[in-house]
Amino acid sequence: MRKYSIIIPVYNRPDELTELLECLVQQTFKNFEVIIIEDGSKIKCEKVVQSFKDRLEIYYFYKENGGQGFARNYGFERAKGDYFILFDSDALIEANYLEIVQNRLNTQFVDVYGGPDTDHPSFAPIQKAISYSMTSVFTTGGIRGKKSNLGGTFHPRSFNMGLSRKVWEQTSGFQISRMGEDIIFSITALRLGFKSALLPEAFIYHKRRTDFGAFFRQLRFFGRARINIARFYPNELKLVHTFPLFFTLGCISIPFLWLIHPWLFYAGIAFLALYKLLIFIDATRQSGSLKVGFLSIIAAFVQLFGYGIGFLQEGWKRLFESKTHRETGTAIEYPS
Repeated sequence: MRKYSIIIPVYNRPDELTELLECLVQQTFKNFEVIIIEDGSKIKCEKVVQSFKDRLEIYYFYKENGGQGFARNYGFERAKGDYFILFDSDALIEANYLEIVQNRLNTQFVDVYGGPDTDHPSFAPIQKAISYSMTSVFTTGGIRGKKSNLGGTFHPRSFNMGLSRKVWEQTSGFQISRMGEDIIFSITALRLGFKSALLPEAFIYHKRRTDFGAFFRQLRFFGRARINIARFYPNELKLVHTFPLFFTLGCISIPFLWLIHPWLFYAGIAFLALYKLLIFIDATRQSGSLKVGFLSIIAAFVQLFGYGIGFLQEGWKRLFESKTHRETGTAIEYPS
């Protein structure tokens, strides 16, 4: 029977880890180990891990802070399983998650998979709004967790990713510690001939941020990361990735449209009003909450502005650096 190694890098989040480990205790499929990599945390989770020793096959390792990509590599090197699963520490999963993965790999094996993320009913309204924004057709085009990504060239994200031991052995793990490290890893695996797939049923509940300031900083980081991915794989920078930048520039330019012609100004205002209305209606319909609908408007603008500014910031930097430069990032708090 296939054995799984669940690898979780942790940085100053012992409380979140407790909730995820409780989910793992409840798994209906039991043949797995859990590897916790404490990546230089000041607030350590060792006592949390110890409290689960009698309920899980769990191992704790501490290393100097080097970023989440290298923390995962550290876990790969110590894993005993046939198949590795990566979670962020701020995830929650259903009791049948591993059973779903096992059944899928038994019937249609893939060397790399990714699962979608969503919000949990217990999440705060702002978390639900941020979750909506990160998956909405009005902000991301709905490409995260899309059915068309079921097989072939899907790029799994490390908050919910699985890979065979063979993939790790041939890729040598993550090339960099942060700044799009998971997408770079996925692309590398695909170019080595491995197949990937989205497993829609293997979803997680992703807590994300709890305030818009942190969400803005996270999305600015994601915008920068998209440029960094292009440093490794230039052809992976698509037109769709520029939408947040042009949206941001368009919003900023609306007041100046008056100087060209008042009707252009009014058209810009009308567009934004319609855009907000569509988000409000869709988010309210999905969540059943007017408050979440209203907060989703704010979340969408924070997301697009954050990503757009980060994209511009790193893209401008890219114009004046050597084309062979590779941004490996520095060890900082995890952005996820």
